[in-house]
Amino acid sequence: MADQPVILIPARLASTRLPNKPLADIAGLPMIVQVWQRAMEADCGRVVVAAAEAEIADVVIAAGGEVVLTDPDLPSGSDRIYQALEKIDPAGKHQRIVNMQGDLPTLEPGLIARVLDVLGTHDMSTLIAEIVDDAERDDPNVVKAVMAMQTAQEGRALYFTRATAPTGPGPLYHHIGIYAYQRAALAQFVALPPSPLEQRERLEQLRALEAGMGIAAACVGTVPVGVDTPQDLELANRILTGHTAPEGN
Repeated sequence: MADQPVILIPARLASTRLPNKPLADIAGLPMIVQVWQRAMEADCGRVVVAAAEAEIADVVIAAGGEVVLTDPDLPSGSDRIYQALEKIDPAGKHQRIVNMQGDLPTLEPGLIARVLDVLGTHDMSTLIAEIVDDAERDDPNVVKAVMAMQTAQEGRALYFTRATAPTGPGPLYHHIGIYAYQRAALAQFVALPPSPLEQRERLEQLRALEAGMGIAAACVGTVPVGVDTPQDLELANRILTGHTAPEGN
């Protein structure tokens, strides 16, 4: 089928805050294998890990997964998934692509179906969750999505920022770093140079908005733990070994 989606998981060993994190043990498995398992559990289509190094490829293959090696010097995860896509599917069978970050081992598998569902005919889609923890409102590590909500659960992204925005009464939304793309939109995106706002906020998705691309978003009730630090790794391990409940909203 021409519209069969593919889930691509970019992974590389070079992380400044948590070196070799794709191989970090979480509940007895390398983190990249845990992420691959969440994608497989979603049962939304083909799942391929886009690995920058052979060490990552080896553990994915050992777990029974599909992997493709990519240039370790690529500048971003988006570039990595696009190179992987061109390698595994030069004929263009997959027209909807999910970019599932390789550091989300606690991602609820149903969220993958949700980001594909809200994509529709938009260029891109992503997920948000309403912020309920006051500490997150002013935390620059929590990316906020400024939304034009069309229903209680779906809307169009106007901006992404590390600042507390928008001002005034009303909900704030925590951005969840999973994306779906139309194939043509992904090709357009990776061909664009980094944009001024992207460089200023250090948020790659602003490149798409500055170029006039549309990003739809669905509001969901759970925020997966992104593993960037040893503390995040410990929390993810506790969640996946059943010693604590996942974060929710």
